[in-house]
Amino acid sequence: MEPTISRGVDVAADQDTVWALVTDLPRMGELSPENVGGEWVGGATGPALGARFRGTNRNGERQWWTRVRVVGCEPGRWFAFDVRTPFGVRVSRWAYEITPTAAGCRLTEHWYRVGNWFIRRFMGPRVTGRQDRPGYNAHSIEHTLAAVKARAETAVAA
Repeated sequence: MEPTISRGVDVAADQDTVWALVTDLPRMGELSPENVGGEWVGGATGPALGARFRGTNRNGERQWWTRVRVVGCEPGRWFAFDVRTPFGVRVSRWAYEITPTAAGCRLTEHWYRVGNWFIRRFMGPRVTGRQDRPGYNAHSIEHTLAAVKARAETAVAA
């Protein structure tokens, strides 16, 4: 499956520092313009293949939650999760790819648009208030990558 949108940023920090940031889903709200955090569920306490998470998102006064399952987990390299509605309908996949560079690493965030046309065209915009999900997610990814970069580089400098 090819990602719908991918953006990357070079980070002057090691892969493990970046990994810790992008896999800390309960604190993702500190880095994302739409996600406000959430909690690991079903006995999960952190990133692991098959781990489940309940995420909370907000757009102005609108707030909604999603069901998340980790579908890819290679520490320091790859983290991917599928997002579903509270009713179990798959709507997207998000992935973070971390590759080493001479000065630290490159973090690439991928968004895969999945799900049926009814969710994309009607339910998604009604629940989230976003008519142009791909356009918004391109902005969101750039925001999140900049926040991860700033946080990781500050941690390394400290």
